[in-house]
Amino acid sequence: MSDQPSISRRSLLAGATTLGVAGGYGLHAVLSPGTAAAPIRAHTTHAPAFEAVAREPGAATVFVRTAAAAGDVLQLRPYLDRLRVPPRARPRREHGLSTLTITMRAVTARLHADMPPTTLWAYDGHFPGPTIEVRRGERLRVTWANALSGAYPVTAVQLRAAPGPVPVWDLPGRSGATPRADVAALPPWTVVHLHGAHTGGGNDGWAENAIPPGAAQLAEYANDQRSAALWYHDHAMHITRFNTMTGLTAGMYLIRDDEERDLDLPSGPYEIPLVLCDRNFDTDADGRVNGRLLHKITEYPQQTETVVRSFTGPYTLVNGTVWPYAEIKPAWYRFRIVNASSIRPYLLRLVDEQGQPVPGRVFQIGGDAGLLPAPVPIGDWVLLTPAERADVLVDFTGLEGRSLRWVDASFIASPVPEVINFRVGGDRRPPRFTLPSAISTSFEQVDPAALPEHRERLVLITPAFPINAEMWEMERIDAPPGPLPADGIVQFEDAQGQVTTYRRLARDYPDPVAFHAADGDWETWRFVSLEGSGVPHPMHAHGFSFQAQERLRLDASGFRYFTTSGSTRLGGGTERPIKILEAKALRPEERGWKDVIAVGFREMITTVGRFTGSVGRFMHHCHIYEHEDHKMMRPFVVLPKQVAAMDPHGPGGGH
Repeated sequence: MSDQPSISRRSLLAGATTLGVAGGYGLHAVLSPGTAAAPIRAHTTHAPAFEAVAREPGAATVFVRTAAAAGDVLQLRPYLDRLRVPPRARPRREHGLSTLTITMRAVTARLHADMPPTTLWAYDGHFPGPTIEVRRGERLRVTWANALSGAYPVTAVQLRAAPGPVPVWDLPGRSGATPRADVAALPPWTVVHLHGAHTGGGNDGWAENAIPPGAAQLAEYANDQRSAALWYHDHAMHITRFNTMTGLTAGMYLIRDDEERDLDLPSGPYEIPLVLCDRNFDTDADGRVNGRLLHKITEYPQQTETVVRSFTGPYTLVNGTVWPYAEIKPAWYRFRIVNASSIRPYLLRLVDEQGQPVPGRVFQIGGDAGLLPAPVPIGDWVLLTPAERADVLVDFTGLEGRSLRWVDASFIASPVPEVINFRVGGDRRPPRFTLPSAISTSFEQVDPAALPEHRERLVLITPAFPINAEMWEMERIDAPPGPLPADGIVQFEDAQGQVTTYRRLARDYPDPVAFHAADGDWETWRFVSLEGSGVPHPMHAHGFSFQAQERLRLDASGFRYFTTSGSTRLGGGTERPIKILEAKALRPEERGWKDVIAVGFREMITTVGRFTGSVGRFMHHCHIYEHEDHKMMRPFVVLPKQVAAMDPHGPGGGH
């Protein structure tokens, strides 16, 4: 459940020029060079719902959606603050093992020059956390120490949505809502998950194994995987949406290997991690933002159970700063980007001083879990759903004295879509770089038909409304006797009219583990969303990298909820099969190794991957934090192949 009906660039851009469902998000913006410190004057776009706002003469120019949004959100002026680059953590190396201690503690930091300091919980005192860098095969032991103290640094409010010129979630302040006492009473209970790591379940950051202040989480990472940008973040059970909001949001974790080294990519000051997230802030008695972190969401009225809109905030932060600028050289840069927001996708558009696209400058060379086989010319777009990463090269050569920006052109962009301003200075001798025609020569496209027989999993997301969307684990069965619908029974019909039937194995987190895998085995995971509209669900399985194989469009109108005998909870199933309509194109950058896949509304996505080095108990879930905290996370188990073969309940097992 959310606010955007597709995941293509074209669809995510559609709201930038027209008013669509859920309030008409998406904006274009123009900020004149050399006026970053000037007050803001807003102008209208061609969409009729956008209004002009008169500010001060000679101000910089931005587009906003409404006058109210300009008056409230633009209290903070874009591009006053220099981009901060997180420090590098420095592990100690001895006896063939690297060790590192990262301490979580309370700090205050100024997130924008126009705003008072913000109280945060942060990794080693930094928001985002320090960047950890290792070589492939370098074993690293990390002590994640909890030294947090003080009151919970996030105010949470939940209110009914009301009609108005601006949705309340796009405005700072509580909008008259009473802060949640249960959130204010939360303890500093944390656990760190290294997202994308192939590691044992005991090192993965199991959600229920969070630790209190004074304790430490001990983890060892083998790092025996492809060069990639992993990232770490909090994953505490039931409260991930709040803990990540505190500042335990993200830190980059870069794995290097020889293949990457031999490419001689931009490095040092020319390789910059960019952690993107959105935030909201509380206000004082005069309506001015006061820097206090605010988790503000709304409830949908007249539903069977309380259904909420997942968090989006009107302020975009890059490396912990609202709308920063970066002073760069006229050279090639490598940006390691992670979307650390809860639900907001970013469609980053590179524009010039007049707001016009700057084509031919952006190339994606890697994704979540490794390098791509060849550079993908992105044009002027970079698309990231939550938890996805992009390894991007941008060519700034010949742009001395220019001011370029990435703005968010997605359908649910902030009222102020500015993200980051690149101010290109001069340099007589910038480093030379030539974009290679090949990136990962070791990359192999997986052909499922060439693999040995392997397990197939189906994970299904049910529609939101009148209850919260749920995540069901399914298994294929013969069609049951009797009429349909029946609770937990879902059928699919392909283009040839062949019908397959699945039954639900599990729907709630406490249900018994239903997915058991063997280390070294290939598996096919299919993710299905029956949502009628909404932003994509970024689906993630711990300890597992995969390649996307196909994206199919569905007619899901045959699914419905109904009352089941003897239960106060609605059941669900298909009264007629879900029809597979047609294949949809996978973007070239989606065809590399990934650990997150964006599943759009009424879509089925097939992925194929292999468990390598991940043994133990893990989780799979939607990476929208409100969703994983509520009905969209399940455990699964991976065992060594020889141990799995001894299972008395499995094929060939017994003793």
